[in-house]
Amino acid sequence: QGGESETFAKRAIESLVKKLKEKKDELDSLITAITTNGAHPSKCVTIQRTLDGRLQVAGRKGFPHVIYARLWRWPDLHKNELKHVKYCQYAFDLKCDSVCVNPYHYERVVSPGIGNMLVKDEYVHDYEGQPSLSSAEGHSVQTIQHPPSNRASTEPYSTPAMLAPTEASTTSTTNFPNIPVASTINCIYSLAPEYWCSIAYFEMDVQVGETFKVPSSCPIVTVDGYVDPSGGDRFCLGQLSNVHRTEAIERARLHIGKGVQLECKGEGDVWVRCLSDHAVFVQSYYLDREAGRAPGDAVHKIYPSAYIKVRLMVLDENTAAGIGVDDLRRLCILRMSFVKGWGPDYPRQSIKETPCWIEIHLHRALQLLDEVLHTM
Repeated sequence: QGGESETFAKRAIESLVKKLKEKKDELDSLITAITTNGAHPSKCVTIQRTLDGRLQVAGRKGFPHVIYARLWRWPDLHKNELKHVKYCQYAFDLKCDSVCVNPYHYERVVSPGIGNMLVKDEYVHDYEGQPSLSSAEGHSVQTIQHPPSNRASTEPYSTPAMLAPTEASTTSTTNFPNIPVASTINCIYSLAPEYWCSIAYFEMDVQVGETFKVPSSCPIVTVDGYVDPSGGDRFCLGQLSNVHRTEAIERARLHIGKGVQLECKGEGDVWVRCLSDHAVFVQSYYLDREAGRAPGDAVHKIYPSAYIKVRLMVLDENTAAGIGVDDLRRLCILRMSFVKGWGPDYPRQSIKETPCWIEIHLHRALQLLDEVLHTM
């Protein structure tokens, strides 16, 4: 009947389960959809969109929604034959940061003939117009402003409305009925690191206090200037002492206030909300790329009340190729200064000259990076 090999199918399923380990509701939705052949309503099942839109599994590349539709519904499916249902919020064609791979959120539209192709190729855009990372090489570091947005923040993993799907297809659901889909779910509990990030606090070039580790059970953590005991989802900088603290550092610390909130979503997205009355300044390779700058070429000023994505995990064997390991690891680290900025617009040239700042190591991102490097 054609279709995917059993080895490829198992690898594809295991890869998907890994990506859904922190989204149990979506994993449950997927299981419901494939075990009932789409007879019950199900939510979007989302994974991160890669740079070229394709997913690599067992050395083969393909569009993710097509791979899983072949796996569980139509083994002989052509990539141009899928059309998403109206209630799918993250369908491939919608070009969101996340892609829905729920096979029952797509319908098969067979072309009437070669001479009358009605279905367009689902990925021809290839990110035209996206600035190249090297376009800004040679320029001095620049401060890029990030004011708060007036419109409501978009939630990448918001729950879609539960609408009834179209009549379930009677097409054979899979070429491999014996693939142990449910058994691979057990690995979800062993994949997530114990801590999703660790935060070190610095004054100038000296670390003050112990590194604060944020458990994976606390996806949102607040870093503030108050003197309450730190723990769980809150790191209080006010209670940290430093015998070498200067008057200038003391003054800056008084303005940290409510600080910042860091939120981890999905496979490695990190969002920052500035709760302080004063701006924070961020070094983020993701924001550099979004601004069309070379990595490390800009400082990003995040204004009070702003809520922005500072880290996106879209790494695979192809995007990692050609990038040095040290640079890849820097992609998994964020640096953020409170109150005072640095760069050509300020008297301080380095973040290590600012009075109070934090360095955030993203453990899930580092874990994913190690997985990618081991496959290369």
